Amino acid sequence: MEMRPIDDIDIGRDLTPSLSPLAFSLYDSSLLSHCSACFSPLCPPPHQFSPLLPSSPINSHHAPNPSILYCSPQCSNSDSDLHVSSAEYHLHLPHQQSHPTSCHLGGDTSDVRVALRLLHLFEKFHLISLPNERRLERIGGLMSNRDKLMSVENEEDGDILAKIRNGARVMVSARRMRDGLDLDFSGDCLLEEAVLCLVLTNAVEVQVNGGRAIGIAVYDTTFSWINHSCSPNACYRFSLQQNSQGSGDSPLWITPAATNTFDEIEAIHYGVCNKGGLEYGPRVILRSIKVIKKSEEVSIAYTDLLQPKAMRQLELWLKYRFICCCRQCDTWPPTYVDHCLQEISAVNLDCTNLSSDHNFYRDEAIRMLIDYVDDATSEYISFGNPESCCEKLENLLIHGLPDEQSEPKENKSLPIFRLHPLHHLSLNAYTILASAYKIRASDLLAPNPDTREHQLEAFNMSRTSSAYSFLLAGATHHLFLYESSLIASLANFWTSTGESLLSLARSPVWNFLVKCSLIVSELSPFPSHKFCKCALTYKFEANFVGSHDQNGDFEERSREFLDCIKNITPRVWSFLAQKDCYLKAIKDPIDFRWIRSVKDFKILDCKAHVGSSDMERIVSRCEVQGCAHEERVNIVQVHLSTPSLSDDLFGAGHEMVVERVD
Repeated sequence: MEMRPIDDIDIGRDLTPSLSPLAFSLYDSSLLSHCSACFSPLCPPPHQFSPLLPSSPINSHHAPNPSILYCSPQCSNSDSDLHVSSAEYHLHLPHQQSHPTSCHLGGDTSDVRVALRLLHLFEKFHLISLPNERRLERIGGLMSNRDKLMSVENEEDGDILAKIRNGARVMVSARRMRDGLDLDFSGDCLLEEAVLCLVLTNAVEVQVNGGRAIGIAVYDTTFSWINHSCSPNACYRFSLQQNSQGSGDSPLWITPAATNTFDEIEAIHYGVCNKGGLEYGPRVILRSIKVIKKSEEVSIAYTDLLQPKAMRQLELWLKYRFICCCRQCDTWPPTYVDHCLQEISAVNLDCTNLSSDHNFYRDEAIRMLIDYVDDATSEYISFGNPESCCEKLENLLIHGLPDEQSEPKENKSLPIFRLHPLHHLSLNAYTILASAYKIRASDLLAPNPDTREHQLEAFNMSRTSSAYSFLLAGATHHLFLYESSLIASLANFWTSTGESLLSLARSPVWNFLVKCSLIVSELSPFPSHKFCKCALTYKFEANFVGSHDQNGDFEERSREFLDCIKNITPRVWSFLAQKDCYLKAIKDPIDFRWIRSVKDFKILDCKAHVGSSDMERIVSRCEVQGCAHEERVNIVQVHLSTPSLSDDLFGAGHEMVVERVD
């Protein structure tokens, strides 16, 4: 299945109205912090509400205490009935280890909970035929992919198969408990397996403001039939407001391509969408990020585009069982972006003298680098140790693999490998470091918020956090010049950077440092630099929602934004990168062309098949296309519906204000 536009589409146009979910659920880790109906953050008790339960539930002696919460009586009223009738109420949740349905269910339960809700919906509208394998390959127009997902060819496939079978058995137990039946069941679970596979194939992660994913949702064929590309022409965003306004009211500009499955289209559109689509929950809106011709297929990215080709292909195969053959993946030699995302430097080896042994060590080094970053990240995410995480990641960025991680084998000297500043592991490290330093600053101030010494130390940690956030946005900006599909990630990163800098400027320590002439001495002479409020806010707000025919005006606004960023970057960066560490090695956090002339970051061929001549062709190809010197100018217009750009970046009195860019 595929979707195509009904007319030529300009960049920055909403292709759909806000689409209601068929089923959704929070991740287990978000169940006690967010509302299970609208996904908004929960206020502290007593402003939390449990589901409204029937007065005498069937087989109530087995029923667990509810493990989901709502932010208001309205949300509780909206979702409680589905929570109980779908059997989600009878499902094991994280703290109920002794519950009967906990058997064989490990890890996050969101897939199973969505599958229960979706199965209840399909049964309600009679969209499920007799449970034979052929008819369960597609339910209500949505592909289950069951045959492929349940085939076993390697160890990873075996893990997925076990997850599906165990999850299906848990679903059966919960549904039998709901119906008051004996929990002992020895029959097959074809129906539950198919619906769970359907969820694994069609569910998307729901992110809040382009940040952390807090749950998953499944949408109808209007969204689910859109295929993947590593160079997509559309992206999507979520609206958590029940009454979406503005651009969410756009008409539907896409339609299924010619197909022989008209009955299935009718079933899903008229059976579910018009009757069973939920009136609450996270809505999704599709938006064009490139010009799309009427005959051209609409595509989105199913995976993180800031990964090299090999990782994208592996992820797509494990989750969806297909090999991507898009333009980005089929290009040879690899595109400049793919080259950078997998590039490492051998600091003690001339790359022109690589031997097969060195190539072997390079592959081994990449594996160890990935493991090292994962271990450091786990110390922060899983064990709450951001300080150790920061130390390890910065040491990796500066020195490469630690000596104990790169011992020679068979009396052969192992080259010292260092990550390229645009390597995907470097980008991951910038993301984690920005978050970890922010948490360290918060933790430091928590017990003694008024201690001046702690305030100063926390301010410096916040400054380092902002620097890594800026570096992440700048690195993605550089890659975006060569691949415009990165625009959604880029807009999110600039938003986070603006919020980080704004938070830093509002710190009470800022005024203290100004009084001590510390900040003034670092920034002076720094001219007051203002965005044009009329140009970058009022005009944008006036034009964005109403008309999509003023691309030239949008491009002008976007150019002004980029010009502002470029003008202030040198002084902002010199102020942020105060710490004598890896940040000092970054000469320009936006334009990374300086890397080509720096010995420490010299280009190493990718697995010995992208040599210097190929690299020249990569760069030459991009320059011919205008990538290297023609700015992509539509950053602002394709992200969220209404921008909130700043009046001042550094205003009077050197007060730093960088508002978010939506």
